[in-house]
Amino acid sequence: MSNFDFKLAIQFVALILVQALILNHINFLGYINPYLYLIFILLYPIKNDRTTFIFISFLLGLFVDIFSDSGGINAAASVFIAFIRPVILKFSFGMVYEYQTLKFSSTDLGNRMIYFLIMILIHHFILFSMDVFNFADILTILQRTIFSGIFTLVLCLFTTILFSKKAR
Repeated sequence: MSNFDFKLAIQFVALILVQALILNHINFLGYINPYLYLIFILLYPIKNDRTTFIFISFLLGLFVDIFSDSGGINAAASVFIAFIRPVILKFSFGMVYEYQTLKFSSTDLGNRMIYFLIMILIHHFILFSMDVFNFADILTILQRTIFSGIFTLVLCLFTTILFSKKAR
């Protein structure tokens, strides 16, 4: 890996540790769980190599699975959203993404929220579908997807606002 980015590596490790040591132990009302580690996939630099990005997303999900003892469902959901990310970026940001001039720190909060929401809901639907693995329980899957998705969205937006360079 010749283009090693130390800042990304620190974020990768920090998000895994926060997810494993703190957030995996939060379980509101029995079905609302925050998944802050997704912010790494959501905000990963666009100009970096896509194959490397998908592999890093797999590793991120795999480490979360190892700490959660969840059998690979986080890795599968993470790889899927990493794979479809360009389509969602194009839908959410339009021509700004087309010309590779997109910087998340300078995007409109509404566009960023739509992008985050779509990616988070897709991730959660895949994650909870594989966790429940029974479409007879589709209402449970949708309930967990929506409520955990909203909680994760709020947490991700709060984190990006808190750690944005403009705020400093």
